[in-house]
This record gives sequence, structure tokens and C-alpha cells, in this order.
Amino acid sequence: MAATAECDVVMAATEPELLEDEDAKREAESFKEQGNAYYAKKDYNEAYNYYTKAIDMCPNNASYYGNRAATLMMLGRFREALGDAQQSVRLDDSFVRGHLREGKCHLSLGNAMAACRSFQRALELDHKNAQAQQEFKNANAVMEYEKIAEVDFEKRDFRKVVFCMDRALEFAPACHRFKILKAECLAMLGRYPEAQFVASDILRMDSTNADALYVRGLCLYYEDCIEKAVQFFVQALRMAPDHEKACVACRNAKALKAKKEDGNKAFKEGNYKLAYELYTEALGIDPNNIKTNAKLYCNRGTVNSKLRQLEDAIEDCTNAVKLDDTYIKAYLRRAQWWDCSSPRLSL
Repeated sequence: MAATAECDVVMAATEPELLEDEDAKREAESFKEQGNAYYAKKDYNEAYNYYTKAIDMCPNNASYYGNRAATLMMLGRFREALGDAQQSVRLDDSFVRGHLREGKCHLSLGNAMAACRSFQRALELDHKNAQAQQEFKNANAVMEYEKIAEVDFEKRDFRKVVFCMDRALEFAPACHRFKILKAECLAMLGRYPEAQFVASDILRMDSTNADALYVRGLCLYYEDCIEKAVQFFVQALRMAPDHEKACVACRNAKALKAKKEDGNKAFKEGNYKLAYELYTEALGIDPNNIKTNAKLYCNRGTVNSKLRQLEDAIEDCTNAVKLDDTYIKAYLRRAQWWDCSSPRLSL
């Protein structure tokens, strides 16, 4: 009799659990269908909410994670979408759409190699899948653009790098790394507003992004706003102490500022020989800083005029306008010194 009682107790505990499980599945399916309806209407926020409810009811259903991943992708939230896509294939490795979505997320974030692995798995499961075939080609194209850009950056062919990054970003629109490389090259090409726009856009999403802070500082540095540039470099180094480019740029910026100020001080004190030496040393710090170097050449030209070395003064101003053809002061000073030197030069 005791044995029968024990058996009854076990049955009484199990049957309600099975019923609750079936009820949860039905409710989860209802949430999924509502999510599908919102997704079809492109109301992705509501679709996300209902897919989340479905997952809460049945957290082991791969398709629910897959649907939510698709919704997050439409919202541009690729990192979150990647997590859902990965969970979907962990629950069901034969889930082709899950592998496709995982690959698409990897590719959108700029990880083309990981994307290839996901697309290859999708093709193993369905070798005729046209989407997987095309996306696999896209991922390989991105890897090729990366390789070309790396070589061209070393060759300082910054226009080619910008071209490659633009092509790569067509397939990887959420890749900060590609955007930063493009922005850095735009800065090196003197296209500062474009570079600033890209860096600022990333900083709006992630204010601690050291690479974006570095590029923002680089633009200011090349526009001869050295004090503000140093602030951005310091902030970048605070976020990433080993950021080599920010470290070099910060050191150069501080050195340029100090040498230029020392040269200006020596000039005001009438110590023209020392001023000449300091401006010359400043010109050797960073040949890439065109605007600052143009001003340094013009300053050194003024020093040469004080030293009665008018030919050298004219040459310095010529170098200044070669660097910055909008530098009116350098044109005016060169014309002034040319007029003064012409009679002597004609003898």
C-alpha cells in the first residue's frame, strides 16, 4: 500500500509539469507569431519584444533566437544579434538560417574570417544555398580588401586605402576598425571634415573608443590646433595606454608646441640666431604636419629677413606656400622681401 502511494505521488507531480510545459510552448508560439507579424510590418522594436517573450517562455528553441537575431540585425544591433545567432546554432547545429545570420553578423562587424566559417557550415548543410554562396564570396572579397589596404597603408597610398575601406564597408557597415582606418587616411590626405565626421560618429556610439579619439586628435593636430589635439591624444592613452600611434602623435604635438613657442620667445627677445635654430628643429619633428610646418617656414623666413638673408627668407616663404597654398601671409611676406632683394639680385 505504501508503494502504491509513492507511485501516485510521482504521477501527480509529473502530469502538471507536462501540462505546464505544453502551455508554455503554445504561449511561446503565440508570442513568436505576434513577433512575425510586427517584423512583417517592419516594426522591429515590437518584434524584438515578442521574440524575447517567446524566448523567456521556451529558452531552448533555436528558431526564437534566430528570429530575434534577424530583428536585431534590422535594428543595426549586430553584436547583440551575433550572440542570439550563436545561441541558435548552439541549440541546433543543423539550423542553416542560424549559421547564415551568424556569418552575416560577423561580416557586418568586420570579422570576415569568422564569417567564412559560418557560411561554409551553412553550405555543408545545404550546398545549393544561394545566399550562403554569395555571402561566402562577399566575405572573401572583404578579406582581399583588407590585405590590399594593409600594403597600401605601408606605401602611404592613402587614397587607395580609402577606396578599399569604402568597398569593405559595403559588406561590413558596422565595422569600427574599417571606419577608423578610413578616417585616419582621410586625415593624412588633408580631408579633415570627412575624417572628423567618421571619428565623431563612432564616438557618439562609444565615447571610450581610443582609435576614434586618436583620429579626432590627429585632425586637430594637422589643423594646427595643437593644444586641443593633445587633449584627445591624452584621452586616447587613458583608454588604451599602449596605443602606439596616439603616444607618438602626443609626443610630436608637445614637442612641436614647445619648440614653436621657444622660437617665438627668442624672436621677440631679438635673439634671431637662436630663433632660427629652434624653428629649424621644429621643422624636423613631423614632416606630415603641413599647416604647422608652413607657419614654421614663414616664421623662419621672418627670422632670415632680420638676419639680412633675404634669399633664404624668400625660399622659406616659397616652402610655406608649397605646403599650404592658401597661406596669404607667406605670399605677402615673400612679395615684400622679393621687392627688397630685387635690386641687389639684379647686380
